[in-house]
Amino acid sequence: MDWRKGIEGQRRADLGDGTFLNPIMAGDHPDPTVLKDGEDYYMTFSSLYSYPGVVVWHSRDLVNWTPVGSAVTKPLGTIWAMDLVKCNGRFYIYIPANPGGAQSILVIHADDIRGPWSDPIDLNVSGCIDPGHCVGEDGKRYLFFNGVRRIALTDDGLATAGALEHVYNPWHYPDDWTVEMFAPEGPKLFRRGEWIYLVAAVGGTSGPPTSHMVTVARSRSIHGPWQDCPHNPIVHTKNADEPWWSRGHATVVQGPNDKWWMIYHGYENGFRTLGRQTLLEPIEWTRDGWFFAAGGTLLKPIVKPMQAPSGASGFALSDDFSTNKFGVQWSFFNPGEDETQRARYEARALVISAKGTTLSDCSPLTFIVGDRSYEASITLEIGHGVQAGITLFYSERMFCGFGFNNQQMFTYNYGQEQTWMRHDLPTKTVRLRVVNRANIVTFYYSRDGGAWVKHPWQMEVSGFHHNVLGGFLSLKFGVYCAGAGDVRLHDFIYMALEE
Repeated sequence: MDWRKGIEGQRRADLGDGTFLNPIMAGDHPDPTVLKDGEDYYMTFSSLYSYPGVVVWHSRDLVNWTPVGSAVTKPLGTIWAMDLVKCNGRFYIYIPANPGGAQSILVIHADDIRGPWSDPIDLNVSGCIDPGHCVGEDGKRYLFFNGVRRIALTDDGLATAGALEHVYNPWHYPDDWTVEMFAPEGPKLFRRGEWIYLVAAVGGTSGPPTSHMVTVARSRSIHGPWQDCPHNPIVHTKNADEPWWSRGHATVVQGPNDKWWMIYHGYENGFRTLGRQTLLEPIEWTRDGWFFAAGGTLLKPIVKPMQAPSGASGFALSDDFSTNKFGVQWSFFNPGEDETQRARYEARALVISAKGTTLSDCSPLTFIVGDRSYEASITLEIGHGVQAGITLFYSERMFCGFGFNNQQMFTYNYGQEQTWMRHDLPTKTVRLRVVNRANIVTFYYSRDGGAWVKHPWQMEVSGFHHNVLGGFLSLKFGVYCAGAGDVRLHDFIYMALEE
């Protein structure tokens, strides 16, 4: 297995020989929205329950991406598929979220992609997700949604200017296909020549491997009528033997050297635990103005969009806590309003204040993992009244892990503490380690800075994913801290492993 090791073990797409191998963004980076701004490309993803969230990434070649920063710091509830656009010199992100528990479409804006971003403005559009922005031939701005429905915007893009209306009946696959459900969603629009193209997903995001797919329609007018592509679906996993499952939710963008590309997400065969990863595929145009996908099953390397050196990709996952990596690597799961106040940096350590009573309700500190097999280790100084440890965390309903307070060791699996495994083991400073080899998990600890002690329970976590648990999440590495007091984090080391 070629793990394409990058900085500190991150899996990278660029093979260094003028080709790349998918994914271009390993780990859970679903619903990609991509903006071309001159020679620069920017991309962001659904961030769901993680805050800081809506991390914006930058690339020059569509293969190598580096983080710019987080656009949202205050919790807005669950953040779903967005649209990142630039209009009249200003950047906008249209965000489906549920602040205060009420689903709506919000918008933030900035004059610089690096921010600062405005506070969210509620457009008061309920019952819709997956906004897709487009400027019509009439010069007016519109948002399209799942369905496919549409609403007009004011010229500044910060308010609606009409009623929500149904504008297109999406293409439907044959009734005998094996898919999750129809679920037309993710409309993304772009112009080429005399046509406006509407790219959408149908089939359901997960379910059977053959569910999600990419479809295309076009119109000469923003007001229709829309014609279905005769080649639909242009992307579809046909059987479970393919390397990528449920491929869909695409954005089409003109790449370097004028060729066109499609960026979408999919599940890696056998590794739904990693979430929906970001995939890049070339498209080719037909003489009659349609396009088709040219990457096949994405099993083989593909020639890069641009051959010139493109610089760094990703970022180091190991962390000595000398710099603030919140919103780039680290984020709290499902945090409260003032969650970031729990964290402070002190002399090459990250200090986290405890919350809740156990792993399930403490909003652990997590980050997205993109490798099938990896190991990670960290040193914890555990304060009085605190239980702290490490976890592989899907949601408050499902996780595994282990940790300590000053008197005992605690073990978690199947989303709950296994109280029968409590063990008296006085601990103040401990180094913890997890080894995940293709969803077989082994934990270790060292209280003396020397030999590792293997935890007596090895766990199998291949079922910790959306098809079992719902929520559209992934299995992340995390550090938890429950009770009352502080834990100090030191010397986090992450490394991808070869099988």
